[in-house]
Amino acid sequence: MHIAIAGNIGSGKTTLTQMLARHYGWEARYEKVVGNPYLEDYYRDLHRWSFNLEVYFLKERFRDLIDIAKSDHTIIQDRSIFEGVYVFMENNKAMGHLSDRDYETFMELFQQMMTVVKVPDLMIYLRASVAHLVQNIQQRGRDYEQQIQLDYLENLNRRYEDFIQHKYPGRVMIVEKDNLDFQHQPKDFAQIVDRIDQTLFGLFP
Repeated sequence: MHIAIAGNIGSGKTTLTQMLARHYGWEARYEKVVGNPYLEDYYRDLHRWSFNLEVYFLKERFRDLIDIAKSDHTIIQDRSIFEGVYVFMENNKAMGHLSDRDYETFMELFQQMMTVVKVPDLMIYLRASVAHLVQNIQQRGRDYEQQIQLDYLENLNRRYEDFIQHKYPGRVMIVEKDNLDFQHQPKDFAQIVDRIDQTLFGLFP
């Protein structure tokens, strides 16, 4: 089984991935941030490095999907290839950071990849306001993230909503993140676990 955690920068994807993997005994797969050769350059110059960054992420996420398809146990993934394309890639294109030529090349590559993989069994979307995202980004203190502009986060949030509501073909569970602290409040984490149990295993109707 394949579970994906989706959400904007600072929404708590990695933390929830860790907690659910520990709770269920699932294998966790994390988005590569440390060691990514393009990320810091990207935040310094979005226009110059957008295509390079997106191709790097596409390559990494596709490799993960191939490995997941071969697995005989449940894997929970921190951000999927689908939001990488339909949220981040589309946003970079809309902001003028990618040429039409680069965009068309990227999308053709993605579409060819999709002929050999399938969507996750469940995508958990952490919906969070920009104010909540900013608070989390400031608290974790990654230097390159402190330069992120508010309008960039707002654009991503709008694209996440469009992606979840209109573009993603799989099953989605939406978690309203602003009023939850699943990292520090056991009852909040239990609420998410109960919903997963109900969705995947038919428990707690």
